[in-house]
Amino acid sequence: MEDERVGLPPGFCFDPTDEELIMYYLKSKVAGLPFYPSINIPHLDFSSSDPSQLNEKALWSKNQWYFFSQVNENRATRKGYWKEGHMNEPIILENFGEKMVGIKKYFGYYNIDEVQTNWIMEEFHLASSNSFKKPSKNENETEWVLCRVHESNNQSQGINWLYRNCDDEVELSALDEVFLSMDDDEEEEISFP
Repeated sequence: MEDERVGLPPGFCFDPTDEELIMYYLKSKVAGLPFYPSINIPHLDFSSSDPSQLNEKALWSKNQWYFFSQVNENRATRKGYWKEGHMNEPIILENFGEKMVGIKKYFGYYNIDEVQTNWIMEEFHLASSNSFKKPSKNENETEWVLCRVHESNNQSQGINWLYRNCDDEVELSALDEVFLSMDDDEEEEISFP
């Protein structure tokens, strides 16, 4: 049987930062622009996919699943529901005057018996959208979000992990590290061999 997972080309690892998810993927989706490189992040309905079924439907990389969805107050699935944590984390572009470009909301997954599981979802919203307003009844006006789902390492982490301190260091992408390592001295000449 052929593998039907939504995947990446061989040798390619999808590991974007929160800022990259907002600036390159969610903004492009909302604007109707293509992604470069061409990456297939599918659109999924919350009610049609339980976390254990994402392997067949969402973009998978580094034990994390990515998909677009439209905001819906009802985040119930066939076998459980996503419960929002009490933490919304602003996504800030520090190199551009501390500009807030998005919001990350955390959710824990509970099974149908209301037992907490170790599944965590991070839901990314554009800051310019009405992230804290209820979605419209008209589907065309519904807000797009980008979701990243992963399984926490242990059950005790669960939803309590959502209340952790957000001052953890952010891991930079290789491109970010290159730009940050460049000297700002404009008088320095670039020489080629």
